[in-house]
Amino acid sequence: MSLPRIIVVFTVVLFVGIGVAALLKKDKKTSPPKTAVKTNAPIEIDLAKETNVVKPMPPKPAQAVVKADAAAPVLTVTGKEVELPRSNRVEEFFNKTDPRLPIVETITYRSRVPWQKGRPAWLSDYASYYSTSRHFIARSLNGKPDYFKQDVAEGDRFNVLRKDKNIAFYLLIDISRSRMWFYYIDQDTNQRVLVKDYMVGLGREDSSKASGLLTPLGKYTLGSKIAVYKPKMTGYHNGQKVEMIRVFGTRWIPFDQELGGNTAPAKGLGIHGMPWKPNDKGDLVEERGSLGKNLSDGCVRLATNDIEELFAIIITKPTTVELVKDFKLAQLPGHEKK
Repeated sequence: MSLPRIIVVFTVVLFVGIGVAALLKKDKKTSPPKTAVKTNAPIEIDLAKETNVVKPMPPKPAQAVVKADAAAPVLTVTGKEVELPRSNRVEEFFNKTDPRLPIVETITYRSRVPWQKGRPAWLSDYASYYSTSRHFIARSLNGKPDYFKQDVAEGDRFNVLRKDKNIAFYLLIDISRSRMWFYYIDQDTNQRVLVKDYMVGLGREDSSKASGLLTPLGKYTLGSKIAVYKPKMTGYHNGQKVEMIRVFGTRWIPFDQELGGNTAPAKGLGIHGMPWKPNDKGDLVEERGSLGKNLSDGCVRLATNDIEELFAIIITKPTTVELVKDFKLAQLPGHEKK
């Protein structure tokens, strides 16, 4: 090889080496430094420091522990989870301005009315005339869930159920999910409207029962032998004199007649509140530990706020309760109106 050619080759190799070195240096400068990933240790919560908390059952392996009422219930259809309906339109029963449900109307109290002859009309007379409970009127009148303050004065405004609407109520309970859906039914148009869904407590597990629980399956009407309980009110339960609020909470609505598909008679069953028990100070308080669980003798339990508002709305109209193993098995009346 001649000297000029050797010089040319050397020059080319030199410049290529310089270029490669420059690229490597640039890449080193622009690459971010490596850092360690920090993970948070599990946080331990001392439940013993909480008041009025029932110790939960330990979760099953491979199951996520979530707040009982935090997520929408789901239905599995052809291998896919479908969110079940959720709603909370209860305030539309009691609002004196829109939004209001079309089955209520806002009226003005007058002590002298054409349908009440011979004496002034009191709140109880309005309740009877409009087939609306006094508790319903009181909540609307007071603008909050206060069912016992029923003082009314000339010109006061409150809601009642409309006399020109032929309505009924329907409760659907999915015992596998401890969930209840509350509908009103416009029987003239055959339309149903979902008002609210609730978490409920149900009967203890019993493999000898068709439902697998002490809570039965089937359709029942709700009866008229309702009750309101307060502390120190006593009665007889299972042959023993008891303070009724400790067993049935603040409200009781009995099952009445079997309508079909029933796995147990209606007698002795009903819908009521959470039992109340003494706290550390000896005061009676609602015991919510059975909400969403199977701990009752067969009755359906609701949280106090829930049973009180439901009681106020449904007790003056025909009401049916249907209990099914799964929401998709329900035989809901009418067609749904959004």
